[in-house]
Amino acid sequence: MTKERIAKAIAHAGLCSRRDAEKLILEGQVILNGALVTTPATLVSAEDKIVVKGMPLAKPEALRVWRYYKPVGLVVSHRDEKNRPTIFDALPSDLPRVISVGRLDLSSEGLILLTTSGALSRKLELPSTGWKRRYRVRIYGTPTPDQLSSLKSGITVEGIHYGPIEAQLDRQQGHNAWITMTLTEGKNREIRKIMQHFGWSVSRLIRLSYGPFLLGNLTPGEISEVSKKMLRESLGKMLEGVQ
Repeated sequence: MTKERIAKAIAHAGLCSRRDAEKLILEGQVILNGALVTTPATLVSAEDKIVVKGMPLAKPEALRVWRYYKPVGLVVSHRDEKNRPTIFDALPSDLPRVISVGRLDLSSEGLILLTTSGALSRKLELPSTGWKRRYRVRIYGTPTPDQLSSLKSGITVEGIHYGPIEAQLDRQQGHNAWITMTLTEGKNREIRKIMQHFGWSVSRLIRLSYGPFLLGNLTPGEISEVSKKMLRESLGKMLEGVQ
């Protein structure tokens, strides 16, 4: 019988994050099979009866995934220390509790994947997946073919090395240029830092794809569930062992 940590089970049921579940346990708010739980490391199975704050824990949500067009001005976080609006504040009220796959900064927009499964979210974020993320970037600058081509071998900026990037100039209009960039690492503010290294300022950054999942015709703030058929075809063995 498969067992997992009780804090993880509570999070999988969609009640709260794993960190918040650990806090509830330490506050004495969690009961397992009639006994008070004192450590988040307690192991449980699907047969165990868990009560949180006096209410029986619901069964975990079925695995589901959505494509979401994150608008500019929203934070990809369940809570923000600066009290800025988050994507989770903007999602439809009838949506189950979901977890984001990766992030986009406040000023960026485009594709964010959302899922009911924390385990799947972690799998999809791993660099070992080798998934490409494609972006359209508008900059103030006049990039040369040699500058863009140099990114194919990676680049080090302020002591941080960024892996190979495919960059193609789509259009130059005066001092503004549109570039399509494809990368696999997706380090924090990677594109913005590389553009700044060349002396170009980013005025718009849109994520078009994350692995096999495409932004498509979604408009800012729009959300669309991924069909089970596409999940099976796109993720295959990645779905094993997740819920």
